[in-house]
Amino acid sequence: MRQAPYVPHPGKIICVGLNYRGHVAEGGRGLPVRPLLFAKFGNTVIGDGEPIVRPEGTHALDLEVELGVVIGTRAHRVPEARALDFVDGYVVVNDVSARDWQGTTQALREGETGDGQWLRAKGSDTFLPVGPVFVGADEIPDPQTLRLRSWRIPGSGPDQGRLVPMQDGSTADMIWSVASLIEYISRVITLEPGDLVVTGTPSGVGVFRDPPVFLEPGDRARCEIERIGTVENPVVDWSAVTGDAGRAHH
Repeated sequence: MRQAPYVPHPGKIICVGLNYRGHVAEGGRGLPVRPLLFAKFGNTVIGDGEPIVRPEGTHALDLEVELGVVIGTRAHRVPEARALDFVDGYVVVNDVSARDWQGTTQALREGETGDGQWLRAKGSDTFLPVGPVFVGADEIPDPQTLRLRSWRIPGSGPDQGRLVPMQDGSTADMIWSVASLIEYISRVITLEPGDLVVTGTPSGVGVFRDPPVFLEPGDRARCEIERIGTVENPVVDWSAVTGDAGRAHH
């Protein structure tokens, strides 16, 4: 059964890369000196049970469980100490990424290079499954204490149909907290009610495994955050999609 995303039409989707210490370490990087921001658009948003479409030309689709922060009050130059007052609540999201287009070395075949930026890799149609459950900020007074997990459910092979663990982390591992991200972003980008801030992913993604593990057509991707719930989506190849099937609906 398909369920609509709780935030079907966010005005802005502002995402944060490399915001978990463990994820930075597994990629062999040094800690960033400031939040790495990028954007997704409404075309990426799908609900629970809707298909993630692997686009033509990528072979390295990966999943990233992330805490989504829904803005409730207009926020402009908000201090960190008050930032959580501007949060309406929280959702679980999956920041789907085409690692070869992103340029991640472990995903590149001989002769391949990345795009030099992340727009295709992060912003293709269906690349942001958003869970159907919204939990108000009053129910999660401290968003830095939440467990996040993800699984790949293979569509074939010896593990067919089984939950294969991928990520298992905590928002306590964030480099920049939810409050500090809102302060940083709102200095220069005014956040409006309904905007979605996607706060980064813990370690355990497929691209940094040995060998790398990518989502294949027939698989399912499942992401979960405690006290919020899950979002689970089948993966299909672009060649199996006709018309508007599998595209984000608005």
